[in-house]
Amino acid sequence: MARSRSQRLKKVSQAKSINPTIIALLLALMAMSVAVIFATTYLQFGGGSLKPTLMQIFWYVVSFIAIVFVMQIDKKTFYRFVPVLYGFGIFLLILVLFFYDRQQYTLFGAKSWFTIGTLSFQPSEIMKFFYILMMSRLVSEYNQRTEALNYDALPVSKQLKWDFKFIGRMILWTAVPVVLILLQNDFGTTLVFMMIFSGMIFASGVNWRIILTIALIIGAIFAGLLFLVIYNRDLLYHLGFQDYQFARIDSWLAPFENTRRESYQLSQSIKAIGSGQWLGKGFGNFEVYVPVRESDMIFSTIGENFGFIGSSLLILLYFLLILTMIAIAYESYDSFYIAGTAGIVSMILFHIVENIGMSIGLLPLTGIPLPFISQGGSALLTNMLCMGFVLSIQYNQNRSEAEI
Repeated sequence: MARSRSQRLKKVSQAKSINPTIIALLLALMAMSVAVIFATTYLQFGGGSLKPTLMQIFWYVVSFIAIVFVMQIDKKTFYRFVPVLYGFGIFLLILVLFFYDRQQYTLFGAKSWFTIGTLSFQPSEIMKFFYILMMSRLVSEYNQRTEALNYDALPVSKQLKWDFKFIGRMILWTAVPVVLILLQNDFGTTLVFMMIFSGMIFASGVNWRIILTIALIIGAIFAGLLFLVIYNRDLLYHLGFQDYQFARIDSWLAPFENTRRESYQLSQSIKAIGSGQWLGKGFGNFEVYVPVRESDMIFSTIGENFGFIGSSLLILLYFLLILTMIAIAYESYDSFYIAGTAGIVSMILFHIVENIGMSIGLLPLTGIPLPFISQGGSALLTNMLCMGFVLSIQYNQNRSEAEI
């Protein structure tokens, strides 16, 4: 029986819907970001520059436009263009090694930024999104093949052989961007890629023995690095580690030693957050100066101005966002979307834990921004592209149902 006109219109209406929870959470994070950057760069100095606040608003507008574009892309189109996007990202990572911003390199010790006029762009940020898409395609292809092979009926030895082959492909596609980013002296972003890789392996469906092995290897690498930092730094120097990276680790191990030099930023951040107590000092009220407060150390502003309650509210927003993303992905029953969302969640969660952890002295300083809050267009655009990917899951499923 043919559908009535009202039924067809209802389906079309459903097809155009997007998840309102994610949009509401992003708007809340946007409001907090703009307010905190305004307080940090303008109110803190009794009338500083409005440019950082206006630039953050500009990048949010651009990013929401990007969300609208990305969420309309279906799985077939993603599949088709993923290798091109990955290749383009690799090209940018190579290019920045030769045409990096000299001033940024002098300030931060990393060859990670292009600068055109007053705008700076970090290719390794956008590469995170392209990398997640590429890994999602590999996971989806792996699941299609295992279904065809009746994977669960195979002996464990053959399962492991098949899984190790798949892991090898994942490592190969991961190694290329990671090596290029290491050549930029950006160890923090390298850690982000490792976390994305781990999250996507966990969601891929490989044998739990392999997941446990990878977890042990990653744990051993971190333990080994920490051991070398404490007992044999000469080897790490030969591996390319820089003095500023050791200074960050030293400040983490002893945050209140050398507070006028290496530990100054961290010790000031801890003081600022602690001084906020339960309710904070109020919007725009600052008593403790923290360097680079509008980007890497923006959590110190939230802690000082809004206290424990305001900081907890931000963490609650993050929790709801991550929970919503996971729910959307698993309702799709599609390994491409599940793996992609796992990579996105791993990336955002690591950023949150590392940024807040380093701001309160629990983790070493790495220069990793706080998602959706810190000043910076490249990181914000990348995170919003990822949100567009998650929104595309429901958007395109509803659209497909409307066309049935």
